[in-house]
Amino acid sequence: MDIAEVTKQSGLPPSTLRYYEKLGLITSIGRSGLRRQYAPNVLEKLNLISLGRLAGLSLDDIAPMLATSSQDTLVIDRELLSNKAKEIDAQIKRLKAVRDSLNHVANCPHPSHLTCPSFQKLMKSVKRHLPDFR
Repeated sequence: MDIAEVTKQSGLPPSTLRYYEKLGLITSIGRSGLRRQYAPNVLEKLNLISLGRLAGLSLDDIAPMLATSSQDTLVIDRELLSNKAKEIDAQIKRLKAVRDSLNHVANCPHPSHLTCPSFQKLMKSVKRHLPDFR
């Protein structure tokens, strides 16, 4: 499968494929004229890379998992994935709290937010979390 076909099927630009190849995430199996050729399983690897990136993993985190053993199986870093899942759960929790706060402020019946007990509680909560944003 040449680079144009991989680009078409993966939706990734040729520059990304060349970059991934430079990093050793994928390998070409040769050339036909000036075009790189890839094994059909390159699409599977590209999907795994995309899945990892979607989960917030760096390419450095993903690379060892794409290294294959003698049985051509993935080497999954289960601890890394578990930690990333916990990190995502914490992000979701924070984002839900922010969403709920925004909804409250947008729909608060008090004439002034400064007189609203819920808004005051939110303001105190923000002060506790400010060091996270410095």
